[in-house]
Amino acid sequence: MPNSVNITIAEQKGLPIRFKDLSLTMRKEDLDQFRSIVEELLEKEVKEPVVNPIPPEKLFEVLDLRLEEEGIDDDRFYHSLKELVFNTPRTSSKLFFNQLFAGRKSKAILGDLLSIMLNNSMYTYKVAGPMVGVEKEIVRKTAQLIGYDQKADGTIVTGGSLANFMAMVMGRDAYNEKIRFDGVQSKMIVYTSENCHYSIGKNASLMGIGRSQVRNVKVDEKGRMIATDLEAKVEQDLKDGCHPFFVNATAGTTVMGSFDPIDEISKVCKKHNLWLHIDGAYCGAVIYSEKYKSLVRGVEKADSFNVNAHKMLGTPLTCSVFIAKDKRYLKQSLSNDASYLYQTDNDDFNLGKTSLQCGRKNDALKLWTLWKSIGTKGLGQMVDHQFYLADVAREYLSSHKDYKLYSYEDSVSVCFNYKNIDPKRICTLLYQKSKILVGFGTFKDETFIRFVTVNADNSKEDILNFFKELESFVEENIDDLLVNENASTA
Repeated sequence: MPNSVNITIAEQKGLPIRFKDLSLTMRKEDLDQFRSIVEELLEKEVKEPVVNPIPPEKLFEVLDLRLEEEGIDDDRFYHSLKELVFNTPRTSSKLFFNQLFAGRKSKAILGDLLSIMLNNSMYTYKVAGPMVGVEKEIVRKTAQLIGYDQKADGTIVTGGSLANFMAMVMGRDAYNEKIRFDGVQSKMIVYTSENCHYSIGKNASLMGIGRSQVRNVKVDEKGRMIATDLEAKVEQDLKDGCHPFFVNATAGTTVMGSFDPIDEISKVCKKHNLWLHIDGAYCGAVIYSEKYKSLVRGVEKADSFNVNAHKMLGTPLTCSVFIAKDKRYLKQSLSNDASYLYQTDNDDFNLGKTSLQCGRKNDALKLWTLWKSIGTKGLGQMVDHQFYLADVAREYLSSHKDYKLYSYEDSVSVCFNYKNIDPKRICTLLYQKSKILVGFGTFKDETFIRFVTVNADNSKEDILNFFKELESFVEENIDDLLVNENASTA
């Protein structure tokens, strides 16, 4: 079958080819191929849950990735596409525990696919239409769950890094609105825990505050920020003539899954007039759970909050909800007039006025289709199930003497070591031999395997199977696992 370029040329030459009909036929063929590839992928996820990794130095030798001067025929195209897809890590398989996202929710995928077909940009009502209402309803309902009133507003962003950046900019401008025009002219200070997300330091650099002006507050034995140390650091900076303005608290730290004590931190922020942001990218979804929302007790006192739906809620990447308690700060920092863009409708429905981005994919629809289909209670049940799976893992680890458990209840990060074997070595060899994808982490000078239970599609049996697979793998590969240790002691 001719490709679209050939059809266009044929039309230009006056040949009797109907472009519209062939275009529809081609789209149907691509959709058929899409369905075929997806069906085969789903089968492979069951039979081969972990892909045999291609060494990066051999990537362009193994796969047909290079772009060429001329297009290729469909047979070669589809073959190259399949090889690419089938050699990509399978993040929705039952043996993927490597990152803070996993699983696949069908209704969310439906919304994402439709958003791609519709291809709306979310900056104006004129081009996004009812999809603006979809995003506004997600923001409204999320703000309500946090405990914010009608003054709140927000936006959908790509993830926690961008949400944290927006919060820091808004906090900066709330401290001194002239900075938007004159730039940073004093030593402004950011506070965050020792276990915070790496984006805080990066964002301080990007916004002109400087990495050296980020204070890492001490944490307790469970990885939670110590409010008394925060206050001591703020008071010392004030004595030194610095200008504290922003505190980042975390709901679900990236390694231990810890929840900072928001109530205690908020008292310090109120006393010193500091912007309080809750980075809930990982575990902020506890706001949907009646059982676990107490982990973010006091969240309504924060000035801003974000949660990544592509983590605990299982929507496709990317989808993060950012909420500001007072929408005037959102508009103060992010709104800008552009007559070539904002030409119709109320500004409340022109979402580009409260977004850092201009052209922006409709990432709200996939969360809306999931939320609409299962309700707030359904989202809460997903969250509850993930904590249950973590409890299953901790119970297993506690009852088997070959394991050392580092984590605690009320966390979906389960951290442990097995038989005192180097956790980095175990995780690396599991990956290289395409058995399990799981990562490692470090807390208070201890390194361990970090096993996350954010896939709500997993069952108790899937969790227990992980340990069965791990134990069998270690037994079969014990010589390779100990080779480094033996070499270092020789």
